[in-house]
Amino acid sequence: MPGPVRRPRRRLNQPREQVLAAAMATIAAEGLDRLTMAGLGREVGMSSGHILYYFGTKDELLLQTLQWSEEQLGAERRAALSRRVPARERLDALIDLYLPDGHRDPRWTLWLEVWNRSQNADDETRERQLELELAWHRDLVALLVEGASKGEFRSVDAERLATRIRALLDGFGTHLVVGLPGTDRAQVREHIHEFLDESLTP
Repeated sequence: MPGPVRRPRRRLNQPREQVLAAAMATIAAEGLDRLTMAGLGREVGMSSGHILYYFGTKDELLLQTLQWSEEQLGAERRAALSRRVPARERLDALIDLYLPDGHRDPRWTLWLEVWNRSQNADDETRERQLELELAWHRDLVALLVEGASKGEFRSVDAERLATRIRALLDGFGTHLVVGLPGTDRAQVREHIHEFLDESLTP
């Protein structure tokens, strides 16, 4: 799942979207521990009961906030992938969007919390989580196929390589967001670029 959190520029008219934007802004500014239904209610001018009317549970609120955040990031990803530049340059841009900015990155903090809370989730919830992953996977596969077709990349099994790249990003991304000592974003990018060079250079 891998960009700074931005407050939306347009006015949010729908109560649900107002709450999601406020939740993400709270996580960015104060951390996940400070995110409460009562606090969100004060932020958007609703009661905590009104928020529960829209979301039912805090788990559902967090999942929908993650989906909302990924929609914003997905627009950035599509813009980066549509640029008329070499496939490798677009791949590097995708990698940069995927990775957390660093320790306590709010989007990744939310991602880890949602996945941790979903250990006993129902099938429908797991499908919604899977779709977040597949959005990145499909774009990555398409880019690998395109690069190979143009001779920029070595011919590879794009599905398998995309799965491995995402696993590498998830592992390093988790190290970054939890602040594992001795791990920084520059080192992570170097490791990933070395792997891509070894895997894709014709």
